[in-house]
Amino acid sequence: MSHKKKTETIKNNNPFRNKEEFDEQEELTEETVEEETIEEEPVEEQTEENVSQDNELQKKLDVLNSQYVRLAADFDNYRKRQEQEKENLLKYGAEETLKKLLTVLDNFDRGEKAVETLDDCQKVKESFSLVCNQMRETLSKIGLEEIDAEGKEFNPAMHEAVMQTPSEEYPENTVINVLQKGYKIGDKVLRAALVNVATKG
Repeated sequence: MSHKKKTETIKNNNPFRNKEEFDEQEELTEETVEEETIEEEPVEEQTEENVSQDNELQKKLDVLNSQYVRLAADFDNYRKRQEQEKENLLKYGAEETLKKLLTVLDNFDRGEKAVETLDDCQKVKESFSLVCNQMRETLSKIGLEEIDAEGKEFNPAMHEAVMQTPSEEYPENTVINVLQKGYKIGDKVLRAALVNVATKG
């Protein structure tokens, strides 16, 4: 140890130091401790605040996660219901239609048996006409409509031209006659009418 360091040590350990110097040294020490304490307190407060914020964020995350799980479960149940309804529609969709046609089928069966022992052709014609009319009425109740074509302007959305005939009697692009009837349900065409269309004569 150097001479300077020895002198400082002796000075610091000198029991005969002036009382004022001793009191001053104590005050400096106390101030230093207080400053260190004051500086450390905000750190503790900041840590508690961060923990509180983390807890709040975790609660919000838990709530959102729970909502997501419920929403996913609801959507899955909805999807399954839709699939079941679609399957039932494909399986039983024609049920009501077939029920309405059963009466017509019964009349065809009766007519077939009646023809076996019937010699009067007029009676056969009347029976046949009766059954045909009943069939048309039944299909009309279901929603089937015959496409109006003869004498109308050709419409490619509802008519299919399978013949073209030069004509002076009909305007150009007019349906002269229907070769096969067309049908629709609502706005949907089930089968286009096969028609003969007039051209310039």
